Amino acid sequence: MNDLVEMEKRVAAAFADRTKLADADVRGAVLKAVHALDRGEIRVAEKKDGEWKVNAWVMQAVNLYFGISGYEVHDYGPFETRDKVPLKKNLEEMGVRVVPGAVVRYGSFVAPGAVVLPGFVNIGARVGTGTMVDTWATVGSCAQVGDNVHLAGGVGIGGVLEPPGARPNIIEDGCFIGSRCIIVEGTLVEEDAVLGANVVRARSSSGAAPPPPTRRCRSTRRCATSRSRCDGSRGGARRAHRSAVRHPVAHRPRGGALRRPRAAGAGALRGRHG
Repeated sequence: MNDLVEMEKRVAAAFADRTKLADADVRGAVLKAVHALDRGEIRVAEKKDGEWKVNAWVMQAVNLYFGISGYEVHDYGPFETRDKVPLKKNLEEMGVRVVPGAVVRYGSFVAPGAVVLPGFVNIGARVGTGTMVDTWATVGSCAQVGDNVHLAGGVGIGGVLEPPGARPNIIEDGCFIGSRCIIVEGTLVEEDAVLGANVVRARSSSGAAPPPPTRRCRSTRRCATSRSRCDGSRGGARRAHRSAVRHPVAHRPRGGALRRPRAAGAGALRGRHG
């Protein structure tokens, strides 16, 4: 614990004054922080007492890492890369499946049992156990993806590196994120939510606060609404469906197949939610 506190102090001091990076001990603290990220020993954000807390100093370490690491050229079969961040290693030891074409950068953590198809996991990100990062899905810098999540093909989870302390994009446990969804600008998608294809979750271009969390419906169906939370009542169902028509979101009955709400003219706003 004392080592971690000292590491945090040195990273924070270096971020405030970059000249301190000339000190080998300070540079070592940055490298140790990124190594700890890579091993899952620390993380950018974590949930405590039901609320997400952002560890700003860890974000600072990631930013500083780009400044102190030099370019390196690596050969991967017929491919050559020139970058400051190497690829993740020791995948077999970690119990992670990474198929050809996938890129998982050093400084990210992918938990045992996770699967990364030809997608991309960036530095600072965390992917939970049992989660699938499907083809061409991207998990941006510092994004937090929970356990047993499915990021379908082409999903874009944006990166958040600055300002340090800003909430990263977070997908909680058990979520299904449909193809080509975009999750950006510090969005929180809460546990067991389901987003249909092409849903975009972002704060407004006017600089307003981040969108409200996408929540799990407490009725017999699970839904991800963009403007209101369905409380399982008849009125709550109508509000949820109105939002779904404006911002199409998939609904999946428990034990049933994923399906999208009908258009308003087809009676989607009438009848019982379920």
